[in-house]
Order: sequence, then C-alpha cells, then structure tokens
Amino acid sequence: MKYLSTRGGEPVSAATAILRGICPRGGLYVPETFPQLNVQDLLPLAGDYPALAAHIMSPYFPEVSETRLRELTGLAYASFDTPDVVPLVSLGANETVMELWHGPTMAFKDVALQMLPYLMRESMRLNNEEKQIYILVATSGDTGKAALEGFADVKGTRILVYYPAGGVSEAQRLQMVTQEGGNVDVCGVVGNFDDAQTGVKRIFTNPEIADELERRGYRLSSANSINFGRLLPQIVYYFASYLRLAAEGKINCGEEINFCVPTGNFGNILAGYYAKRMGLPVAKFICASNRNNVLTDFMQTGGYNANRPFYKSMSCSIDILISSNLERLLFELNGRDTAATEAMMRGLKENGSYAITDDMLAQLRGLYAADWCDETDTHNTIRDTFMGHRYLLDPHTAVAQTVYARYAAGTGDATRTVVLSTANPYKFSTGVLRAFEDGGEDDFANAARLHEVTNVPVPPQLLALRGKPERHTDVVQINELERRTLAPL
Repeated sequence: MKYLSTRGGEPVSAATAILRGICPRGGLYVPETFPQLNVQDLLPLAGDYPALAAHIMSPYFPEVSETRLRELTGLAYASFDTPDVVPLVSLGANETVMELWHGPTMAFKDVALQMLPYLMRESMRLNNEEKQIYILVATSGDTGKAALEGFADVKGTRILVYYPAGGVSEAQRLQMVTQEGGNVDVCGVVGNFDDAQTGVKRIFTNPEIADELERRGYRLSSANSINFGRLLPQIVYYFASYLRLAAEGKINCGEEINFCVPTGNFGNILAGYYAKRMGLPVAKFICASNRNNVLTDFMQTGGYNANRPFYKSMSCSIDILISSNLERLLFELNGRDTAATEAMMRGLKENGSYAITDDMLAQLRGLYAADWCDETDTHNTIRDTFMGHRYLLDPHTAVAQTVYARYAAGTGDATRTVVLSTANPYKFSTGVLRAFEDGGEDDFANAARLHEVTNVPVPPQLLALRGKPERHTDVVQINELERRTLAPL
C-alpha cells in the first residue's frame, strides 16, 4: 500500500505518510486503493474491538504484521473505561447513539490518538528515523488534550499544541494547560481555530523552518486529522457499530444504515466515507453543523465560501470555517485529479472560496445530506432528549441529534441511523446546564449542579482538574507562531 498526495508528487509508504503528516507541497496523503472487506466475514470480531481494529488497519500498514498491530491495539484501548471501547445506546426504534468518549480525555479523539503514538513509533522504526519527531497540533478543543495525553513522555517525540484562546470550554482549556510531561507544550492563540490551523499549515510548508528544525535534530509531523495515521483508527468504529447492530439482530448483515456526524474539520465523517469505500453498507451520511454552516451550504449548493461571519458556540469543537479534510473528499469526487484539487485549494487560500462541478455535486448529494442548527435548537434538544429518554447529550452530539431529527421528519427515511456522540457532556457543563436552568460561569459549580439536576455522574477526570496547577500559560498572536514553534528547542 502506497500513499498519494492530493496535489501530486511521488507515492510514499505508510510509515513516511504518518511521519510527515502533511505532504511537502501542502496536500494530504490518501491511500492508493481502498482494501475491500465483507461485513459478514467480520461478524466474529464484533465483540473484540482491538482485534477488529488490527484487522481493518492492517492492509493500510502492511509493513507491520496484523499480530503486531493486535498487540498495539490492545495497549491503545486498555485505557478506555469499557471493553466495548465505543458502546451503543438505543434512542428509539430507528436510532442508535455510538458513544466515542470513553477514553482518558472524554472525547472521540481518544479513539485515534491513543493509537497514533504506536503507529508513529512503528513508522520511526521502519524508516530508521533518528531525529526527534516534533508534533505540531492546532486544536478546536478536543484534539489538543487527546494528543497531549497520547504523546506525553513518548520517547523520540515532542509535541506543541496551539488552541484558540477564549475559543474552547473551560474544561477543555484546563485539560490542556495542566498537562504534565517532559516533552509537552501548549500555547493559546489570539484568533479562532481556522487562524491556528492556517498558521500551523504555513509552518509545515515553510522550507526555512524545515531546514532550521533539521539542523536542530527535529522532523515535523502532525497529530491533526490531516495526518492519515489519525484518520485510520477512526475508520474502525464505523465497522464496529455496524457489526454490533448486526450481532444484536437490530439489522440484517448487508443491510444499509445511515450515520449522522457532527463535524467541522470533516475528519470524522470522512473516516465513515472511507469505511463505505471499503465495503461498509452505508446509505447516507448526515453532516451536522452549528451556525458555522459552511459545510451545509457547500453540500447543498456546490459552492464553498469561507467568507462569512465566524461564530463562537457551545459546540466549540465544530466552530470551523476551513474544513481541511474536505480536500481528501474532493480528490475522490473529481476522479483523483491532482491539478483540479490543487486549483480548488488555491482558490480557498487566495479567495476563501471555490466551486465544484455539477457532476461532483451530484455525487456529493448521493452520499450526504446536510443541515445545521443554532444555540437555541441545541439547548432544546439537550433538554428534550433528557426529558424523553433520560439521556444527556453534549452540545456537539445535540447538534447531530437536532439535524438527524429534522432529516428523518423531512424525508421520512426510517433507515437505522447511528448518531456519533463525540464528547462527555461534562466537558461542557456550563452550556449543558443552560438547557435546564441559568447557571454561572464556574464550570465546576455547574458540573455539580448538572449532576443534581440529571443524576448523571461527574467523571473523575473532570473533578481532578480542580486546583491543578496551570503549567502552560503562553498566549501569542497569529504572526508569532513560527517564532513560538522554534523557541523551546
């Protein structure tokens, strides 16, 4: 298996794609082919998530045996609080919620970022990499802590996370700035996630910085979903949910289902598309956005336009206007035409917009439905879902739940649908509590009150943050990212 760049260039091995993270010309790595799997053959693995993960990832990383990958998946998912890793909860006759937040940082990013350090170490071994891997991360909230947790004190690596100052929940901020580890660094950025992500991408494609890092003994890589090694473990949970539904008799093996995904950077929902390309029976992906609804407009019109107001919302991890992973989907929709893909990305960089062809739009509409909701909708859904089902949603999952309910009502589609739940609601205690009553700004007090209102347990990881020393207090302007990246080395 080789990996191609969406913007052209020589194919590379899995190890090289994972270590680089992003292509030298700024493109993203994609697999040369999509391995084909039969869900009927996978049914015996329905109850063994680590074994299923090793089996699905193995064709993408053939230099590592499936036996070795099984050892690594066992280590990666040992930190989750349930052997199911991604448990399912029924919310009605046709809806299932897949909880992706049972890892150490209470967010779906753990599923990938507990695995990525092992994939990266195998890649370093295969490539005889002697330099330290310097991992740069731009986060909209959850990726940062999950990456820090995964790479803390991992030999041969150093990690620096940039987050939008004032653009994440207090729990998310505290999870990052209190992070311990001799190789970790965290810095706030004055601006939003798009600003931070653009700044980090600029560093990756700056040859002067690459040369300077080389001189100092470092090689850049990424733990964002621009790194295929981040996406790869996410493909697994789409298969896992399907197989579990089939094993429980809720669907027939081979029957198509839908997935509803809250997404901003398009990585989570893209992993589902890759699963479909591998043979997973999927009828429709439902793309759910908040007021930053650039993806909704794109999927409905074929025009991508990031020149619009940016809104801060309580579903802050999808407060994104520049969806990096959409480039990978465009590459597939336009027949893997690298020149066309590069032209669209140039239009995005220079003008903040691009448009796809009518044929591409027709393909897109065949795959996806899309909608968005505002803060009032999100609060109402959190409250109504709890009152109706005694099930507490975080704001991002509430966005998905709102969009799914509208889709089902508007289309009459009764297909079994899996809604991806991306975070524990207590990571956003202040916003979630306001679905029931007005609260103050103290996340810990609001968590305590939310527990009184719902009787849903407060996770110990959150309680442990109270009073923990803040070790990373830097905040910089966007134009200071290059300097700040080199400063600690």
